[in-house]
Amino acid sequence: MDWNTLLSTEFSAPYYGELRKRVDAARAAGEVYPPAEREFFALDATPAEQVRVLILGQDPYHEPGQAMGLAFSVEKGTALPPSLRNIYQELESDLGIAPASHGDLTSWAKQGVLLLNTVLSVERGNANSHADYGWQQFTDAVISATNELPQPIVFLLWGAQAQKKEVLLCSKAPRLILKAPHPSPLSAYRGFFGCKHFSQANAFLKAHGEREICWKVENKD
Repeated sequence: MDWNTLLSTEFSAPYYGELRKRVDAARAAGEVYPPAEREFFALDATPAEQVRVLILGQDPYHEPGQAMGLAFSVEKGTALPPSLRNIYQELESDLGIAPASHGDLTSWAKQGVLLLNTVLSVERGNANSHADYGWQQFTDAVISATNELPQPIVFLLWGAQAQKKEVLLCSKAPRLILKAPHPSPLSAYRGFFGCKHFSQANAFLKAHGEREICWKVENKD
């Protein structure tokens, strides 16, 4: 089943209509990120039947040229945000993969890594400005729908906000839930570094007959 089918009840719900009005009004009044055509890029890039890993972020980057619709990911040519630098550092420590020269994680998304933010839009320069718009009800539905998929899936919950979503995860299908502090410089040294989530995810997928994720982000433009 595709996302539109799985989420049809949400798209027709009254709260979603109100959410849509608020986001559209905010876009009409000023700069909102990511661009409108990238609002649902996480779902577009990773079809439901292909999901093998879910990485949960918070809200989009709020500075120009950063947000592209994938959690933690930025457009090529944009300086790496601190959290993404720390993700790359842990990836190198865990799997020996040298940090990429850019932060576009589309190659992960195309392999089945659902890079989902809990809030899908933000006002320029104003972090969490759309946190009360209703997005979290929608993305909770995405998480729940993901949890109901039949294939083996790894859930990477980084930080307290992501870990609150663990209550949505209860399934008979093979699941691996891994938790660590957020990769932000404020918390990465409290256990994100050394968590080895990338290798654990691949070991779980391999053990359940699934293709491992190639976590290497190519440096090609």
